[in-house]
Amino acid sequence: MFNIRKKNIKELDLVLLFATLIISIYGLVILYSAYGGNFSEVRTQIISTILGFIIIAILCTMDLDVLKKFYWWIYGIGLGLLVLTLIFGQGLDEWGAKSWVYIGSFSFQPSEFVKVGLIFAFAAYLDKHKYTINEPKKLIEALVFVAIPVVLILLQPDFGTAMVYLFFIAAMLFVAGLSWKWIALFAIGGLAAGFVVLSNLSGYRADRIENFLNPARDTSGSNWQQQQGMIAIGSGMLSGRGYLNGTQSQYGYVPEKETDFIFSVLAEELGFIGAIILVILFTVIILRLVRIAKKSNNTFISIMVTGIAAMLFIHIFENIGMTIGLMPVTGIPLPFLSAGGTFQLICLIMVGLALSASMQKSYKDDDVVDYETIKVIDPNLLRESKKREIKNTTTNELTP
Repeated sequence: MFNIRKKNIKELDLVLLFATLIISIYGLVILYSAYGGNFSEVRTQIISTILGFIIIAILCTMDLDVLKKFYWWIYGIGLGLLVLTLIFGQGLDEWGAKSWVYIGSFSFQPSEFVKVGLIFAFAAYLDKHKYTINEPKKLIEALVFVAIPVVLILLQPDFGTAMVYLFFIAAMLFVAGLSWKWIALFAIGGLAAGFVVLSNLSGYRADRIENFLNPARDTSGSNWQQQQGMIAIGSGMLSGRGYLNGTQSQYGYVPEKETDFIFSVLAEELGFIGAIILVILFTVIILRLVRIAKKSNNTFISIMVTGIAAMLFIHIFENIGMTIGLMPVTGIPLPFLSAGGTFQLICLIMVGLALSASMQKSYKDDDVVDYETIKVIDPNLLRESKKREIKNTTTNELTP
């Protein structure tokens, strides 16, 4: 499993590594301010960050080709954690979902660990069935594979996390070569399902949608959080009110400022300049992940890194979007900034997997072909872009 000879150190994506290091430090600095300068509150995040970079170093020595052989075990452990969450989970009264598991004084959110596990396992699954993914039977099997964890999360009920899962699952299926007819069918089905869900929302979930459609609604009640967050962002203007000097954030006007609304703290205290620096760092990370996915000729690596990029992107887009009024409020944290040791660790593990993938020497698929089980592919099942990709690859290999 640990095989440094399968790694090309020169291919390590240093830009991604240093961007991750910088944004992690930036996040700790902002979190310290969100906690009002209380260092003891940031200690867990610091420990998680250090542990995360240690895991990155370990992952960079691991042979992903060997690790992916255990994808069923990884998938099964993930399902087990989600089942345990349904039985022993807590947080329904406080956060509306029993997503947390407590072991003594230690607590963690299993659905966060399952994110990285599912991305890895689903990438391995799609890689194994890459030539038959558009066959109805195989596609149904793939959908069942990912539907089980999503349903278990919906039962918590954690709709925000479930939406994150659906987003990166869709991105991975697209990169795996899902045909446009299936994409169109799923898009129509998704819109219909979304309409039904939105029509039947109640309680605080319905309030969030109504507040999003009408920002002036219930500003002293259910819409208080988003309104105060937007006031904090606006008051920061160009250069901010100064570090540790935000009025909205430091005097408790912004609820959940350490977690969901930490972007409001940054924008108020460091202004537009500080916010743009963060967005640039996020953009660099996402683009480097996309580069790794596109550069690799290994289907497993391309699909896995795409899933990682999609997961981080939807978190960034939804979190910043909800703080500036472009998206409804959800409990989606901001990567590398929001308080939460579990989520911080998972984000760093995902970057570690991508960095390990960037160095993996076994780039090409099918180093060994089993001619006894090889199957003729129906070209009509392939998306046009996949047909061109196969044609170009064949042409390059035949060219002397």
